[in-house]
Amino acid sequence: MSPIDHRQTRRSYQRASLRRADLALDPFEQLADWLKDAEGEPDATAMVLATADAKGRPSARAVLLKHVDDRGLCWYSDGRSLKGRQLAENPMAALLFYWAGLERQIRVEGYVERLPAKDADAYFRSRPRGSQLAAAASEQSGPVKNREALEQRLERVQLRYPHGDVTRPETWGGYRLVPDTFEFWQGRDNRLHDRFQYRLQYETWEIQRLMP
Repeated sequence: MSPIDHRQTRRSYQRASLRRADLALDPFEQLADWLKDAEGEPDATAMVLATADAKGRPSARAVLLKHVDDRGLCWYSDGRSLKGRQLAENPMAALLFYWAGLERQIRVEGYVERLPAKDADAYFRSRPRGSQLAAAASEQSGPVKNREALEQRLERVQLRYPHGDVTRPETWGGYRLVPDTFEFWQGRDNRLHDRFQYRLQYETWEIQRLMP
């Protein structure tokens, strides 16, 4: 392949600044504020989820934030997926939101726990029927011969559930990342970005500015 060189690819970040006085004392409130600001951005609730297995081999993918409660940030997936298997081995993970139009990102780190089955049932029932069928047909991250074989699996599930709701697969459920660290990043000109970290210390969130 031809060499790929992006050493001269760059842009200037000049949209906004971030000061200590701008920040909420609680990082969950700051997260809510920035999520609201991002509502007009494409895939505003998309977040990169980084996990690692027991040997430390990492992987990352984008998932969608579904709700935030008083303990953490929640999403849903199949436990047979690579992320599900890695979280079963090593429940520590990191999340990243990035909104290019706002020149902002949020990093969140902590441990991950499974949500109760009743929460998974309630959310699964709220999903469009097509999404329910796809979740029931797919052994997420498992190999499949070709697209036709995947579509045949879907057809078999459609025959099993011709009407009404689809039964939630036992392996499909919810996850919650319980944070101990947040970082809010606002891009600035000449790479002198504004970064503020919240760290949980004895049930109190301590805020510190970080160098870019």
